[in-house]
Amino acid sequence: MATFIARFEPAATAKPGALRLAVKDLIDMTGTPTTNGSKVVAASAGGGPATTDAACLAGAREAEAKGEVTIVGKANLHELAFGVTGINPWFGTPVNPIDPRLVPGGSSSGSAVAVGTGEADIAYGSDTGGSIRVPAACCGVVGLKTTRGRVSLEGVRPLAPSLDTVGPMAATVDLTARGMALLEPGFAVAGKAAESVGRMRLPADEHINVALDAALHAAGLAVVDVELPGWDAVTSSTMTILMAEAWQVHAELWRHHASELSPDVSARLEEASQIRPEEVAACWEQAREWVARLSTLFTRVEVLALPTLASEPPTIENAARLSDMRHVAPFNVTGIPALSMPVSTPGKYPASLQLAGPARSEEILLATAAAVEAAAPWKRHR
Repeated sequence: MATFIARFEPAATAKPGALRLAVKDLIDMTGTPTTNGSKVVAASAGGGPATTDAACLAGAREAEAKGEVTIVGKANLHELAFGVTGINPWFGTPVNPIDPRLVPGGSSSGSAVAVGTGEADIAYGSDTGGSIRVPAACCGVVGLKTTRGRVSLEGVRPLAPSLDTVGPMAATVDLTARGMALLEPGFAVAGKAAESVGRMRLPADEHINVALDAALHAAGLAVVDVELPGWDAVTSSTMTILMAEAWQVHAELWRHHASELSPDVSARLEEASQIRPEEVAACWEQAREWVARLSTLFTRVEVLALPTLASEPPTIENAARLSDMRHVAPFNVTGIPALSMPVSTPGKYPASLQLAGPARSEEILLATAAAVEAAAPWKRHR
């Protein structure tokens, strides 16, 4: 069984010239169980074959009927999509394609590994608090968190409904754009890159900041330094909201099967059960204030540029460190799109550039990413 494939997969061989698509195993696909990366879900009624496709598969099914796409499998994930490392004790941890000692990142671990190893051309992932962008950064691929509400979540297992999104992942920007066109038929990348880029200087290793600056410069983008106060506070608020909603979604599962869940997921749900409604309300108020500041900033620049991770991914033994080095969650609470992509460094491991823009700016984000990729491509050392 391929390293990215979840427990159940269709017997599909890609037709010549067809794009190979892997689907994160929280997205319903007719005739295939949706396990959500969980042995409990797999063993329950919820683990039976789906009777209908998730709405987000409609474009892929149309392309499949034309022989343009083959769905090659369901991609593994961090259990219940509730974790950042991508480690899954039930169905196996997808192997980081750059260095097997390092975490693949989560929760869309299998999706990132599928495209990182070349076992799929495009993969669908979900992003609630960074679950597309973090594994994309860990595995040296491109991942796009879409604008909240742009891609239907009907038939997608929820984690935190106010924050959940579905988006494409691929080894290149062009293939990521083609994945977006499957999710939204008719989608087209903007004709030119952003004319103004705001560079946010969040804490990161020096070589990462140097690599990001060099890539933006090589692409000829007009870059200005910007500040966005409150990043750490809104990160904390976003995670509080995420955990509170995850408890609402999975409380019954935890009450009946706590000991059968991954230890980290079970502990996180128990912690989430203690969050009070007034805490969540305060977090949303803080988030609204931050959204206002962000909206003002987007009157000055079209796109923001910042690191996805502050450092290289940790080893599997030190996986918990990944939670402290990600710069992703604030874009979930605002609902805006954000893209992660690898850029060259002098070493074996790429840096991950994150680009974010206003709501429904995926077209300009992909055009800007394409300019960066053309000017500063990262080539994996084989």
